[in-house]
Amino acid sequence: MKQINQPGRIHVVLQPKEKTAPAAEPDWRRHPDHETLLDIEKELEKLIGLADLKILVRELYAAAYINKKRIEAGIETKGQMLHMMFTGNPGTGKTTAARIIAAMFKQLRILEKGHFIEAERADLVGEYIGHTAQKTRDLVKKAMGGVLFIDEAYSLARGGEKDFGKEAIDTLVKQMEDHQNEFILILAGYPREMAHFLTLNPGLHSRFPISHHFKDYDVEELYQIAELTANEKCYDIDAAAKPILLNKIEEEKRKEGFRFANGRNIRTMIEKAARKQALRLMKKTAHSKKELRLLKGEDF
Repeated sequence: MKQINQPGRIHVVLQPKEKTAPAAEPDWRRHPDHETLLDIEKELEKLIGLADLKILVRELYAAAYINKKRIEAGIETKGQMLHMMFTGNPGTGKTTAARIIAAMFKQLRILEKGHFIEAERADLVGEYIGHTAQKTRDLVKKAMGGVLFIDEAYSLARGGEKDFGKEAIDTLVKQMEDHQNEFILILAGYPREMAHFLTLNPGLHSRFPISHHFKDYDVEELYQIAELTANEKCYDIDAAAKPILLNKIEEEKRKEGFRFANGRNIRTMIEKAARKQALRLMKKTAHSKKELRLLKGEDF
């Protein structure tokens, strides 16, 4: 406030306060404690799409980190159940995500060993009464201190009431109860089938506090996957071929419907285009390096 005196008058001029910039929030990326998360996020950056998964991974890391700080501060902290359920159509990245999460848990030393075991129905279901329960217990024993990932878990329920698959499910539920924080179980499968699978044992749903759905990729994301897949195989997609490939992806996605296998379909497209390119180049006797790498629109 500034006061100006003139004969017979007093003028008061209010001067605005200078705004002070808010204190910058510390950047966690610069903290040496978080090198593990930085490494994991670098791996995630290589994946097309999956924005929701990337958020989940950061949440899991933050929860583990703060849980450790709570223990160091003398706060009584119970171990968290980290069993997970992944649902999504084929080729949406469920297995890749499970491997990345397992690697993060290993680096964070959440689990004693941190190893990753991938299993399917044949690894759990036996051929006679009692055999299945033993096979399942043996598999869980191998997974102790690490992550057990069972893809297409709904296949355990395919055989009906007399099938030994239900025995495997019941045994898994019991093992999860008896060894709550000694291993992490990740079950994965297609959404509709997994919804039915959860009805087969009343205690199954509550054993999985973390559930994540992997959305189908959109056409543009699938094109990015095509470029990435081609590059991994030392091919380049001609710029002029992009609209042709985009149309082909959209057409196949529409035609296949729920059977469309996302990333798997894209890999098949690239491999088929590479064969077409080979036939095209056979007509010539000399080839430049660029020609040998380039996939043209006609190849798709």
